[in-house]
Amino acid sequence: MSALLTDRFERRHTYLRIGLTERCNLRCVYCMPAAGIPVQPKSAYLTADEIERLARLFVAEGVTKVRLTGGEPLVRKDAVAIAARIGAVPGVEALALTTNALLLEGRLPALKAAGLTHLNISLDTLYPDRFRTLTRRDGLHQVLSAIEAALTLGYGTPERPLKINAVVLRGVNDDELADFVAWTREVPLEVRFIEYMPFDGNGWADGELVPLAEMRASIEAVHGPLKALPGQPEDTATIFRVPGFAGTVGFIASMTVPFCAGCNRLRITADGSFKVCLFGPTEISLRDQMREGASDDDLHRLIGGAVRGKKAAHAGMDVLAATKNRPMITIGG
Repeated sequence: MSALLTDRFERRHTYLRIGLTERCNLRCVYCMPAAGIPVQPKSAYLTADEIERLARLFVAEGVTKVRLTGGEPLVRKDAVAIAARIGAVPGVEALALTTNALLLEGRLPALKAAGLTHLNISLDTLYPDRFRTLTRRDGLHQVLSAIEAALTLGYGTPERPLKINAVVLRGVNDDELADFVAWTREVPLEVRFIEYMPFDGNGWADGELVPLAEMRASIEAVHGPLKALPGQPEDTATIFRVPGFAGTVGFIASMTVPFCAGCNRLRITADGSFKVCLFGPTEISLRDQMREGASDDDLHRLIGGAVRGKKAAHAGMDVLAATKNRPMITIGG
């Protein structure tokens, strides 16, 4: 493992998230500002060659897992081709995709052939009317159909996990937690409940946040005690199982139980900015550097300096809410 991706707190960064686009076919209330975002020209986004170059550079320095994000990554027409190029990079042990699944079903076979090992699907409700409220679009049937297709193709196993990401908002979908968990009784999904996080333009208010402890109590009131499963220091989710159920339940509690001490993640946005923290406003444009002729050594110096400057932890909720960052859709999660 190269020292390049090890920060001052001895955190080794082995996980790289790459945004493919800021565009999306949904308008989720916690992700996309109600007024939308300025549409950047395609030239603002990293090209497939630039993405592969950066992936190879990071993998050579110790990254073993690469996740493709958006916006909605599958809106980009060459998303599958990019996945195949990254999956072929020596040293990539896990290739992941986070998607809203509206465009997923028809592309699943090609993605699997490209080497996709980890699949995360964003789904915040099991009710069509609420889906429309939360995403400002229709499409629940397409998402559920894609999940079934993924299970049929062999996702939902330890080798090819299938995770469902649900952002929980008080008074909106917090009454569905037990229903999501019931889904795992026979189906080998990992349903992960995510605390509502503040980003530019999403109208975050702490009154809408449902903390991990409350979510867990709500589930246990219906399904009984959850059994904690072993994890790793770098895990974003704490994982549990209802005894006897096929699937598992996770909680991502960035606000009330931060996991910064074990963070091993780095991010490159769709327009080529390098972020060492999801909540950190500091960015370096690797796109601009590459287009100005930067060598790999030049990029190494920039990346290493940014990693060494990573803070021990992100700020508290109220500070984050008042800090200028980006809308979630332009970061890629």
